[in-house]
Amino acid sequence: MSKHFTRELVAQQAAIVESPKVAHDADRSFELPKGLYFATVGLYLGFLAVMAAGLSTPGLIIPMAIFALFIVAGFGLPLIWTRLAPGHRARNMSWDKLVSRGIATHTGRVTARDAAAQVLILPVLIFGWGVASVTIAALV
Repeated sequence: MSKHFTRELVAQQAAIVESPKVAHDADRSFELPKGLYFATVGLYLGFLAVMAAGLSTPGLIIPMAIFALFIVAGFGLPLIWTRLAPGHRARNMSWDKLVSRGIATHTGRVTARDAAAQVLILPVLIFGWGVASVTIAALV
């Protein structure tokens, strides 16, 4: 079932070559225009600003600072990650390119308007939720 091969037998039969150099072309651009990411971060931080301004309590200073730090870290770390070595040729898609070609998603190709709606729907709803909460708290 198994047979012991000596070094001499292996050396006679084996062709030893250098390992191939494999070039990795990693695309870490996330494809969409940077403006959509900055809008997402802005809406999340806007939610925190609305909540901090509307429900200003000394006890909320530290939690709001921690939440803001988490949001900045949550979007800043991938931003740093996209710039790491090895260098890659891929860049974020420009807004004009997105408008003219759209983007391929799991369910098919979508237009720029639909892509922006998919990316920004949750941050807009969260920001609106913050405005509604502060408005209700101010009226009650």
